[in-house]
Amino acid sequence: MNRPEQLHERLDAIGRSLESSGKALALIGLGSVGVETARADRYSDLDFYAVVRPGHKAEFLGDLRWMSAAHPVAWCFQNTPHGYKLLYEDGIFCELEVYEPDELLKVRYAEGRFVWKARDCDESLRIPAQETADRQERSVAWSVGELVTNLYVGLCRYRRGEKLSAYRFVQGYAVERVMDLLPHVMTPEPVHRDPFGRERRIEQQYPDMTADFASFMQGYERTPESALSLLRWVERHFDVNPAMRRLVEELCLR
Repeated sequence: MNRPEQLHERLDAIGRSLESSGKALALIGLGSVGVETARADRYSDLDFYAVVRPGHKAEFLGDLRWMSAAHPVAWCFQNTPHGYKLLYEDGIFCELEVYEPDELLKVRYAEGRFVWKARDCDESLRIPAQETADRQERSVAWSVGELVTNLYVGLCRYRRGEKLSAYRFVQGYAVERVMDLLPHVMTPEPVHRDPFGRERRIEQQYPDMTADFASFMQGYERTPESALSLLRWVERHFDVNPAMRRLVEELCLR
């Protein structure tokens, strides 16, 4: 059995466990076990919502036998008020949350797939009532300005010896701004986009950027080199203030 088949079989078993409880309404698969099953692979995990009948949420969160009934559990911890991260003994990893129907009206999530549902379950539950709006559109000028100032602040911290903070400003925050700017530079490939994490499948959206990404994030000890690569990229495509460019270059090459 390959990994995607194993994932779906496990999800079906969890659905049967919920059904046998008599206190659940639905199991909604999300992501690669939701409506995007075609992209499931050997590295996928189980991401899902268990929708339970009103008054039973605390019971399902307090006792995970409905999960261990599907397969022995190796480890878990409650990472949110609504759910757990959990590892089965055979290596299948799960991110799960438990909701009552009224709570889902306030939750932002991508459209899901019913793995199992009770006959009296509302068909609309798999579709979010809250829009999963894309990240606020930023102007090009704002993104370029933020990118260059992220480089400057990060490099100042690096030269001060604050290397971890510098790493985050240059190889984290500035790269976020690159992702803002990419649609203004090239046309993305038509792949599934994650509304909650733009870095997901970014290499498939922009395959020509893989070498650039590697040069933008060269590691803890190479923040100046990473910053210079980011500066060269942004000035190839956009207007950069000459005074800020000189400051960043001086800090990179000092």
